[in-house]
Amino acid sequence: MNDETPSPVRPDELILSLDCGTQSVRALLFDLQGRLLAKCQQSLDDYVSHQDGWLEHDAEAFWQAAAGVCRGLWQTHAHLRSAVKGLVVTTQRGTLVPVDAQGQALRPFIIWLDQRRASKARPVAPWWRLAFKAARVDGTIDYFSREAEINWIAEHEPEVARRTHKLLLLSGWFNYKLTGRFADSVACQVGYLPFDFKRQDWAASWDWKWQALATTREQMPELLPVGSTLGGLTREAAAACGLPEGLPVIAGAADKACEIVGAGAIAPDVGALSYGTTATIDITTPRYVEALPFIPPYPALLPGQYNTEVQIFRGYWMVSWFKEQFGHPECAAAGEQGVVPEVLFDQLVRAVPPGSEGLMLQPYWTPGIRHPGPDARGAVIGFSDVHTRAHLYRAILEGLAYALREGAERIQRRGGTTIRSLRVSGGGSQSDAALQLTADIFNLPTSRPHTYETSGLGAAIAGAVGLGFHRDHVSAVAAMTRLGQTFEPVPAHAERYEALYQRVYKRMYEPLRPLYAELQDILRPH
Repeated sequence: MNDETPSPVRPDELILSLDCGTQSVRALLFDLQGRLLAKCQQSLDDYVSHQDGWLEHDAEAFWQAAAGVCRGLWQTHAHLRSAVKGLVVTTQRGTLVPVDAQGQALRPFIIWLDQRRASKARPVAPWWRLAFKAARVDGTIDYFSREAEINWIAEHEPEVARRTHKLLLLSGWFNYKLTGRFADSVACQVGYLPFDFKRQDWAASWDWKWQALATTREQMPELLPVGSTLGGLTREAAAACGLPEGLPVIAGAADKACEIVGAGAIAPDVGALSYGTTATIDITTPRYVEALPFIPPYPALLPGQYNTEVQIFRGYWMVSWFKEQFGHPECAAAGEQGVVPEVLFDQLVRAVPPGSEGLMLQPYWTPGIRHPGPDARGAVIGFSDVHTRAHLYRAILEGLAYALREGAERIQRRGGTTIRSLRVSGGGSQSDAALQLTADIFNLPTSRPHTYETSGLGAAIAGAVGLGFHRDHVSAVAAMTRLGQTFEPVPAHAERYEALYQRVYKRMYEPLRPLYAELQDILRPH
């Protein structure tokens, strides 16, 4: 049972989490036992796409939405305002904006889902290219350089690049709007940035990233460890958020890093799955372990530790895609029956046996360098006349779980760890059917945390430790997280999935890979 219903308890010490994901921004009040006491949420439906594959959002609109949900808390929970001891920001990763010396955004944010690319890679010293070639990832530098939003701006908006004082992630933008300081958390630095993930600091002056990116060290914000005080609320920010001036703003972490801690997955033997817009498998480890050579682990919320991660781009976005394209009957019936649509979609899954009667799906709807490669595309095989849209829906969920299991095996091989249990967060974690088939495919106990708002809870944990309410992160996690429902694998289902995974799924990509390359070549504009 999730504690999405705010608790009636009125404690004396609360942490306010400002959580801005891709689909919504939320203000969340947590007590020191991890109970969610109040929540205000606003959907983010005002993204703009000027060209196919582009995605932008007005910077000031992001801030107004964030301030608005803070004020919204006090409309129904004014009695809790005086108990707020600090504010922590967590946001979507890799979403970037350039600002001038006065902190004014010079253009809209380029969102992490944006597909625009620089037309050519920037020159990098030959010895760097030789090193990457020796590691058999010689395309990484050019991929990084073309994908970097900074380079696209330099190429297409040179006046913006010339006027850029700082390059800020969404977390850094919120921190600036709250405190007036160009500062961000070390654990928020995820994206095409000149960041040294091993040292968890800006890259050294000789690092190849400074050559591959059109930016300078002076354009980077100040970095502080998780739990540090970034500053106090300015008078303007306090008025906008309905909070006292000077309230401490504590350095948090990116939403995935917070999600992992909010799920209690702080040991290497606990796999953290995120069933969100991007589906991920992570572990938290004190070791720097690259799941793929030269593809770094990200900074964990726990200082000095890492989240070794494999991503499936457009992961649970595929579920939304299915609902929009094929799920109209369930969406309509849900309103008539007074239930949320997910209840009826779970019924669709349960109507189909494990393995979807031979329908197998490879969920690479968006190519990426991380897993399995830039040429990858989605595929569905095994269709016959027995298959319905219910089979396709279950095959989507199974395909995502297969892909994440493959990622988990890569992480375990590279790091010498063994994952013994799973915690699942994100929107897809609310589906009992999805969690049961995940337990069956991994053949591991799979739990959802006690609250759906794990990223906000992780941010609150960072705040509680930073403000001294818990002595360290381990004790804070023990006090503020706990398990909700746990799903045990069904032996017969696990056996079926093991055969499908080993004998079919793991063998799908390589035979299809040359066909994906041919598709790219045929469809590429000439």
